[in-house]
Amino acid sequence: MGGNYGASNMGNERRSGAPMQSSIRQTVRAGLAGGLTGAMLIWVYEALVWVGAQHLMPLGGIPRNATGLVFGKDVQEALGVWAYLLGTAIHFVFALAWGVLFAVIWPYFRRRGYEATFVALFYAIFAWIVMHTLISIASSNHPNYFDPNIVIGGFMSHFVFTVPLALVVKRMLAGR
Repeated sequence: MGGNYGASNMGNERRSGAPMQSSIRQTVRAGLAGGLTGAMLIWVYEALVWVGAQHLMPLGGIPRNATGLVFGKDVQEALGVWAYLLGTAIHFVFALAWGVLFAVIWPYFRRRGYEATFVALFYAIFAWIVMHTLISIASSNHPNYFDPNIVIGGFMSHFVFTVPLALVVKRMLAGR
């Protein structure tokens, strides 16, 4: 009864969908939490480095930056205060989506013995390339992505995003 009962019970639970739904819910929740953590920390990094150390923009420029990157500086200026809200929405929607994607792929790497922070380093590079390729397609008003300073600065900011994201996802999915 011990071995057969458990196997039989698992089959019935899978057909009902309850464990699968719970697993998906855990994955999405972990991805959203990791994405939110990374989104907040990348803004802290930008405030300290881009604003404080490099003086690339004013502190208030951080939330509206995504609006200018996606729609161009003319749209950013035309929207006025709404550019802050739109830029914030763009920033967090994409950060949450990248978080959920990491949570979906993380179990694959965990089963193969990779450390989350190691995977996060490559995920940061991948995310930066994808995001900035899309930005290049969407708008002609963007930094020079062939400038090594822009590339290195972009990778560094995305490392600040993906490493905490990965650690949050790893911890939240540890019991699975």
